[in-house]
Parts: sequence; C-alpha cells; structure tokens
Amino acid sequence: MRIGVAREIKDHEARVGLVPAGVTALREAGHEVMVEAGAGSGSSLPDAEYAEAGARIVPDAATVWAEAELVVKVKEPQPAEYRFLRPGLTLFTYLHLAPLPALTQALLDARVTAIAYETIRERDGSLPLLTPMSEVAGRMSVQIGAQYLEAPNGGRGILLGGVPGVAAANVLILGGGIVGHNAAKMALGLGANVTIVDRNLNRLRELDDIYNGQVITLASNVHTIREAIRLADLVIGAVLIPGAAAPKLVRREMLKVMKAGAVMVDVAIDQGGCFETSQATTHSDPVYYVDSVLHYCVSNMPAAVPHTSTMALTNATLPYLLALANQGPVRAARENPAIAQGVNTYAGHVTYAAVAEGQGRPWRAFESLLS
Repeated sequence: MRIGVAREIKDHEARVGLVPAGVTALREAGHEVMVEAGAGSGSSLPDAEYAEAGARIVPDAATVWAEAELVVKVKEPQPAEYRFLRPGLTLFTYLHLAPLPALTQALLDARVTAIAYETIRERDGSLPLLTPMSEVAGRMSVQIGAQYLEAPNGGRGILLGGVPGVAAANVLILGGGIVGHNAAKMALGLGANVTIVDRNLNRLRELDDIYNGQVITLASNVHTIREAIRLADLVIGAVLIPGAAAPKLVRREMLKVMKAGAVMVDVAIDQGGCFETSQATTHSDPVYYVDSVLHYCVSNMPAAVPHTSTMALTNATLPYLLALANQGPVRAARENPAIAQGVNTYAGHVTYAAVAEGQGRPWRAFESLLS
C-alpha cells in the first residue's frame, strides 16, 4: 500500500502523523511511504531521518494526497485540504467530527473512508489512541492554567501552590477520566488544592483510593458545580463522550459568581467544549474573557509540545496503521472490532452514531454497508 504523511497546517500544529521508526516498520512490511518535505521538522524529526528510514520525500501536500491510498495525519483536514479528498482514499487521523458539519459533509461528498483515532475502542472499553494525547493535555492544562493565573498574563496573580502562610490555589477539575487524572497529578504536585467532579461514583471511589484523600471528590450535578466554581481559581474541563459533543457543564450564568481573573481551560474543546462560553481558540490567539474570567480553549493543546506528543501518539497508532496497511481498511475493520469502531464515514455514509446524532444526520452501521 502507498501511505502518505502530510505536513499539518492547522495553526501552530507541529506534530506529525508518523515517526521514522514507523516508516521502517511499514517498509519492512512491504509498503511504500511518502512524506511531505518538512512534515516532521516541527517535532525535531528532519527529512534526512525519514529518508534514511526508507521514505520518499515529496515536495508538496498535493503529491501526498494524490498518490497515497492511505493518508495518516494528526489533526482533521482543514478547509484548504478539502479539495484533496477523493473516492478511494482512506484517512487515518483525529477527526472530532461532532462539532464539524462542514468537514463531515466534505468527507461524505468525497466518499472517503475516514477512521478517527478518538473512536477506536478496544473490547475493555479503552480508547488507546485518545489516551496518550489525553495524558499530555491533562498535564499541560495545569501548566497552562498556572501560567495564565499570573498577573502579567491576565490572571488573578495566584501562585498555584501558594507559600507557607498563604493559601494555595483551588483547582476544580470537571471529569475524572484520563485528562482529569493527569491534571490532578500535576496540580497536586504543584501544591494546589484539588477537587474532581464526575458523574461516575465508582470512578470517584477509585480516585479517592488513588489519592488517599488528598483530592476532594464530588458527584456531578448543577448545584455542586455552581458551588464549587465559586471557590475555584482554575477550572479544567476534562469531560469526554467519545465521538459526541461534550455536555455544557458550566453554564453562562455561573461565571457571574466566579472570582475575577480566574482561569478556565477547556480540554474538551475538540468536541465542542464543556463550558457554555467556550469558543475554539488557537495557539496564536489562545485566550479571551467572559465576565472577567479568562478562557483558554485551544483545540490542539498537545501541539505545543510536539516532540513528546508525536512520539507518544505514534507509539499507540502504529499497530493499527500496520493492520490497515497490511489488510486494507475493510478487511482490517472486519477482523478487528476496535478499528471498525473507528470508522466514522464510509462510502458516502456517516457510520458513527454519535456524530450523526450530534449533527442531525442519518447513519448506517459500517458492517451493514459491507453486506
């Protein structure tokens, strides 16, 4: 199979879909790999390393998209890339289609087989290709929140961990999954007071055991969130419903009771955000204020640490990419239910229920289209 690695063009997106070691593995399996010139440079992976691993370096994105049977990326195609979509193409990347009806329509019109990292789900319920970036984003959310709490950056002028005689900051984490767990680890490590809110009581019990009472755990409801947000200096949105739009847990009116200069970091912005006031921002223009509360809603946070993120991501994606290349997307999905769950569009149909429901579209189960 001919596999293409396109350079990412989303704002400040410096990750790349494949590392040189992945090129070697694909070449040893008998596949051809082409890499757009400069695709890995933002992740400190020069073209020479890809060429040494056996990739063909091509001069532009148009060549990658035109010649590749399977394009592997990190982020969803941007509007400038829609013209490259075509029948017979398989796309393997993060898609987060629920809040992106225009991209969904472009994939359907082009009859692209689009396989989303974030909806590949193993039998145990785990999301193996979402986990590494959730770990990165969870840890980054606290670093970023601490930075924006500083007065020169527009925050309250709070040191996250405080000092002897001065209270530490209060960090409220909405969601106790992988993002929330990693955010809590970082916040505790910096000495903050941490509260985690989740609707799953069993998960709250697990977190209570993990942190041995160092973290306050609260069952999620409107009243609890409203009261907790009054005390918060930093609020981290860490909610995930795979493939679906995130629920709006922080309502517009709740901001009126928050401290001026408090910071909100919405890690769920890829799925539309879990704050009612969230609007996707970029690394070039990352923040804005609503009711004197600073919002950070960058939709590709891990791109700020591209070397770490790229290595962590491709460690997870490579086994699935090899299966897609070795077997082709249809056979791979037939034989591996996890890959089948990743198929979001196929043959002009939406094949993932949560995406269809979020956009009010019809959908067909992937398996039914094969028969």
